[in-house]
Amino acid sequence: MSQTVETIKKLRELTGLGVIECKKALEKAGNNFDKALEILKEKGIQIAEKKTDKTTKEGLIGSYIHSNGKIGVLIEVTCESDFVARTDDFKELVKNLCLQIAATSPEYIKRDDIPPEVIEQKKKIYNDIETFYKENVLFEQPFIKDDSLTIEQYIKNKIAKLGENIKVNRFTRYQIGE
Repeated sequence: MSQTVETIKKLRELTGLGVIECKKALEKAGNNFDKALEILKEKGIQIAEKKTDKTTKEGLIGSYIHSNGKIGVLIEVTCESDFVARTDDFKELVKNLCLQIAATSPEYIKRDDIPPEVIEQKKKIYNDIETFYKENVLFEQPFIKDDSLTIEQYIKNKIAKLGENIKVNRFTRYQIGE
């Protein structure tokens, strides 16, 4: 019995979902931890998708200056409440997004942000436009700390865990010599 309680506790820590949801997923998965985790991740994504229309008026401005002093990032990330904006999870998200931008130099947040004329121009240069998206669109990039996730998936996981909509509104990356 205590093993089941420990498993539920671990599922809660990894997903941020409630005890009952974790218990139901574990039962549905026949006490298989990995299957239960997949069920809960899918549920988390569904929760995140339902929250994408909610307004976000709170949040943080994040910053990062690379140790050599030659790369800097400013980012605005918003959420629904000041309570969530002050959590360690939200602060970690903002910090990780700054690191991602510093390391990968994206030009856009989402595909929708790219002007049509730029897409047409890049189609002539890139054999596969998807490559352009993965290199230049923040949400399409593999997360530098876990390349099994894209940044969009990473943010959706945080939305599911924190229970609020989160938006990346804008960012600026500076580099000496660029």
